[in-house]
Amino acid sequence: MRSLLYLVAVILVIGWALGFFVYSAGGLIHILLVIAVIAILFRLIGGRGV
Repeated sequence: MRSLLYLVAVILVIGWALGFFVYSAGGLIHILLVIAVIAILFRLIGGRGV
């Protein structure tokens, strides 16, 4: 029973860590999307086309 509780605790800690990093990466993905949209707009405004 003790090893089962240890296993559950380890799984919960790993899940928490993965959730934290995925949440942090979400902000990075939004920043990259904004940069991509700005780059496309500059390309269209510059007259080079897509």
